Amino acid sequence: MPGTYTPTDYLPVLIVLVVATLVGLGALVAGLLVRPRRPYAQKLAPYESGNRPVGEPRYKFSVRFYIIAMLFVVFDVEAIFLYPWAVAYDKLGIFGFVEMMLFIFILLIGYIYVWKKGALEWE
Repeated sequence: MPGTYTPTDYLPVLIVLVVATLVGLGALVAGLLVRPRRPYAQKLAPYESGNRPVGEPRYKFSVRFYIIAMLFVVFDVEAIFLYPWAVAYDKLGIFGFVEMMLFIFILLIGYIYVWKKGALEWE
């Protein structure tokens, strides 16, 4: 009957979310209340690995850095899809095999395209 359904299966998930939120907030509040507060000029000064900063803090990265980072994320996420396929390989049969080979072929074409465009060259 519509309108009378109560999702009791989601109650444990809700309890875990509430407990996790309370533990996280409790740790932050406990840290605020317990930690020592003794600010002084040297402590509040910026530093780089214990050294005084040298140069401008706003260094412009090359666009190539971002392109390679995005390509890494894309190909890494796509590679993650291979694990569930390998686990369910017996159940998928020849259809699953053909689909995965098509997926890998498309990834390979994308990789070759990126390689030919020179996006992987680091200068």
